[in-house]
Amino acid sequence: MANPILNLGNNEWATKSESLLGYNKSGSNFKPVPFTHSRASIGTTIDRNGVLQTEAGNIPRIDFKDNIKGSLLLEPQRTNLQVRSEEFDNASWSKSNVNVSANSETSPSGSLNADKIIANTTSGAHYVQGSVSGLSTSSEATFSVFVKKDEITQLQLLCAQNSSPYTNWARLQFDLNTLSEFSTNVGTFGYEEYPNGWVKVFITGIPTSTSALIRVSLYKNFSNAFSGNNIDGFYLFGAQVEQGSYPTSYIPTGASTVTRLKDECFNGGNADLFNITEGTLFIDILPFVGNYSIGLSNGTDSQKIVLIFYSYGQIRTYSSGGVSDFNSISFNQRNKIAVSFKNNEYKTYINGTLASTDTSATIPTGMNRLNFSNRTNTANYAEGEINQTLVFNEALSDSELQTLTTL
Repeated sequence: MANPILNLGNNEWATKSESLLGYNKSGSNFKPVPFTHSRASIGTTIDRNGVLQTEAGNIPRIDFKDNIKGSLLLEPQRTNLQVRSEEFDNASWSKSNVNVSANSETSPSGSLNADKIIANTTSGAHYVQGSVSGLSTSSEATFSVFVKKDEITQLQLLCAQNSSPYTNWARLQFDLNTLSEFSTNVGTFGYEEYPNGWVKVFITGIPTSTSALIRVSLYKNFSNAFSGNNIDGFYLFGAQVEQGSYPTSYIPTGASTVTRLKDECFNGGNADLFNITEGTLFIDILPFVGNYSIGLSNGTDSQKIVLIFYSYGQIRTYSSGGVSDFNSISFNQRNKIAVSFKNNEYKTYINGTLASTDTSATIPTGMNRLNFSNRTNTANYAEGEINQTLVFNEALSDSELQTLTTL
């Protein structure tokens, strides 16, 4: 297989100030290709050791949570509506039959700032409960929290409207030993494992009111009704409630809500790289649910080759030359996608399989940039974990495309 003219990612990840660097193979040397990166707020990421880190505004986030080689993390704007996200001893969290031992365990951030939630000797339910406002009742919201088991290994996450009839719009009863639910849940759930025994557990549902009660309960022997001993409990860190169908990276809060702004990555390359008459565009991505674009262009609609992701489960290979092919795709799962183009022939491979072919369209000319957004970088910002992006100045063969895109 030929060398790519652009290699962005995997063992080539590099950053410099507010730029993400790809590499151009020129003769025997690799030359850096800067991509502008923008995010007008801080953002968190997971480093090589599995520790939660905070990056300053506009700094690209290379995340190692799902990929030991790292992935470029591109996320939409989200707001953590839960205040005092790390302070379960604070009065913002009401307590029922529990004691909170503050800063008693090392958290996913590597600091001694995780709290232990301990069941007292009262017979009954044991929980901490927060509240949020500003929810939309027309779309999904997600509650997530980091949990580490100790003597108690079962819990419930609950989201309910905060007035009569107190409808539960999201509920999960979860076992930290088996990493599975043990009762019928309301909404959809998931979890992510972190080092040192931490698990990020989340539940998603559609709010029934604009404000909600947010509860974490201790369970023992599959029941929330038991008598504790003022010793047994588990650890909590980083509660987050956000409007969206999946959890994004952790957004710490204090006395007020906090918004992490969207990531933008655009204008990588130039005409010397991308003004090609044939080629291949390859993306290794774990796409988040959304509507967005990734593609080559000259900054206008007249000359472009793009991949358009649709939240209803399809990806579209689209070219100003006339291609408009739709194929199914799975979100929140890794996908390897390649588009080859030459002599009016386009082929799209997805995860090792030829997904579509078009032999009637022309090839764009004058392309001079790669954007993880629409062609003018004004909308449709890509959302996902970008493992690698390659551009070749030749159309790879079917066998090469199959090999390149096989998971």
